[in-house]
Amino acid sequence: MDSKLVITKNENTIISASFEGKDMVQVSLNASQEAGILGNIYLGKVKNILKNINAAFVEIADGRMCYYSMSENQYPIMAKSQEYRREEAGLLAEKIRIGDELLVQVTKEDVKTKAPVVSANLNFTGKFVALTYGKPAVGVSSKINDEAERRRLKNIAKAHVRAEYGFIIRTNAAYVAEEKIVAEMERLAATYEELRRYGVHQSRFSLLYKTPPNYICDIRDSYTDDVMEFITDDEELYINMKEYLELYQPEDLPKLRFYSDPLISLSNLYGINEKLENAVRPFVWLKSGGSLVIQPTEALTVIDVNTGKAVAGKKQVQETFLKVNREAAKEIARQIRLRNLSGIIIIDFIDMELKKDKELLMEELEGYLKKDPVKTTLVDMTTLGLVEVTRKKVRKPLHEQLEEVRKQHGKD
Repeated sequence: MDSKLVITKNENTIISASFEGKDMVQVSLNASQEAGILGNIYLGKVKNILKNINAAFVEIADGRMCYYSMSENQYPIMAKSQEYRREEAGLLAEKIRIGDELLVQVTKEDVKTKAPVVSANLNFTGKFVALTYGKPAVGVSSKINDEAERRRLKNIAKAHVRAEYGFIIRTNAAYVAEEKIVAEMERLAATYEELRRYGVHQSRFSLLYKTPPNYICDIRDSYTDDVMEFITDDEELYINMKEYLELYQPEDLPKLRFYSDPLISLSNLYGINEKLENAVRPFVWLKSGGSLVIQPTEALTVIDVNTGKAVAGKKQVQETFLKVNREAAKEIARQIRLRNLSGIIIIDFIDMELKKDKELLMEELEGYLKKDPVKTTLVDMTTLGLVEVTRKKVRKPLHEQLEEVRKQHGKD
C-alpha cells in the first residue's frame, strides 16, 4: 500500500494527515503557535488531596490544576535540596502531601469539563523504544508477533534496565540492528538522568521537558517501513522535519520531499479539507447501501449500523445482514482511527440469528482493530448484541480539534 504522511498549513493550523493510497486514514490538527502540554514534564505543586478517591490535584502552572492518581504513582520524584547522584538512584516510595513539589508528566489532555491527567511515572519516547521511570522491566509491543524477534529485543533491552527505569520496545524496533536500538536507549537514559539531576532544583511550575510538536511525533510514531514519503509544502515545517530526521532518523531522510507545484496546493491535491469535513459528519454510507451513524457523547461513542437500501428486494435477508455487518466492521475500524475516537465505543450491529455469523463478524472486526497503531481492544458482544470496544486516549478526538481550530479562526 502506497503510504504517505502529508504535513501542511491552513491559515494558522498545521494539518498532519496519513494517507494509504487516496484514503486519509489518520489526521491531527494543531495551531502553529500551539502551547500543547501532552507529554510535557513540569515541576508541579500538590494543591489538594482527595483521600476518599486516593487522588490529588497538582498545579503545573498558575491556576492550572491536573488530576493525579496516588495509587498509580508509587515513586514520585520530589524536589530536594541535595544533589542527585547516579549511584544513589533507585525507586523511593513516598507519600505526597499538600505543598509538596514533584516532577509530573501530562499523560492526558483536558477534555471539556475534565482536567488534564498527570503522572509521576515519567516516559521518554523514541522511535524504537520508550524509557519508563517507575517500571524497571522490559515490555515488547504486542504487534510484534515473531517470538524469536520478541526474545531478541527483550534481551537487548534487559542489559540496559536500571533500578529506577525500564523500557518498552516499540513496533518500529522489529528486525532493527542492535546498535541502533542501544544508541536510542542510551540517548533516552541520558535525557532522563539530566532531567532528574537538574529538574528537582528548578523553580515551581518550571517546564522541564517539552514533547516535540505533534507533526514531528507523527513522523516518529509512524511505521516508517510502510511510509514511502513525508511531504510538506511549507518551508518552515520542511526545515524542522529535516533537522529532526538528520538528528534522530537519518535512515528516513531520503523519504522527505518538498512539494512546490504552483498550480495546485498540496491540500487541494489530496482533498484534505473535503476529507476533514466528511470525517466529522455523523452519517457514513457503505457501498452495500447500508450506513453508519456515529455519535460521540460525554461518556462514550455510539456507532449504529443500519441496513438502509441494502435489503431492498433481497430474499436472503440473513446473508445480507452478514454482508453489511462485515463491510461495516472494516469501515468502523477505519473511522475510529480517522476520527481519533477513544475510551468506550459501543457498536450496534444489525441483529443476526446464526452464532457462526456473529463469531465471523467478531473475528474480522478484531483483525481490523489490531491494525490501529493506537492500542484498541475488542472487549465482547453483550447479550443484547452490542459490541464493546475500548481505545487508548492519546489526543483529542478530531471533532474537538476542529472545534478548537474554528474558534481560533473566529468561525462557528
